[in-house]
Amino acid sequence: MTAHVSFDSFSNGGIAIVIGATGGIGAAFVQHLKSSDAFSKVLAYSRKTTPALDFTDPTTIADCAADARGHGTDIRLIIDATGYLHDENFQPEKSLRQIDADYMAKQFQINAIGPALLMKHFCPLLPRSGKSVFATLSAKVGSIGDNRMGGWYGYRAAKAALNQLVKCAAIETGRTKRDAICITLHPGTVDTGLSGPFAKSGLDVQSSTLAAANMLCVIDQLRAEQSGGFFAYDGQELPW
Repeated sequence: MTAHVSFDSFSNGGIAIVIGATGGIGAAFVQHLKSSDAFSKVLAYSRKTTPALDFTDPTTIADCAADARGHGTDIRLIIDATGYLHDENFQPEKSLRQIDADYMAKQFQINAIGPALLMKHFCPLLPRSGKSVFATLSAKVGSIGDNRMGGWYGYRAAKAALNQLVKCAAIETGRTKRDAICITLHPGTVDTGLSGPFAKSGLDVQSSTLAAANMLCVIDQLRAEQSGGFFAYDGQELPW
């Protein structure tokens, strides 16, 4: 796929929202959405924006949802580009003996609880009719069926939890918004601070710009009956 993105399945003039908008992939989403001219507004939220959105402070999530509501009611696309894998204190676990309660709690706070609160406050903003999408970044290593290597306990478990949360949200949202789609996306290995350091030799590593373009192409092709699914950046549906 090329880095150019066009949107054919959304009605023109709607609002798009990117959360985690100042990260590598998030910033690329914002750039693509703004350059497409398919949306009248592209709202960007992160810990560095005003208003700020910080998963460690749930009130900021509600505040940003209220801010988004003030920009109009035709919110067609919400992308959660947040994620956490490692930092200066913690690295992914290679064995059971490396499991750490604080590290695992942080994994769930950012990769599962935070996105769940996003769905709580932002999914109700989706319109009752016409295609709309809530998409959040999961990871193929969160697939239980695809797990052949083990390790990375906290990250795998938190992303698996995220997949379940999105499935639940898709079912509930679909009861009143039949055209709405809630999905998780695997971005692939991207040259960012999150996954770049763990890229193995010979692995296909994408730039943030290309990864975001690929995922937007997948989003544009989605149909309502695919809501609740788990998809890779190339459109492949992944096992739970």
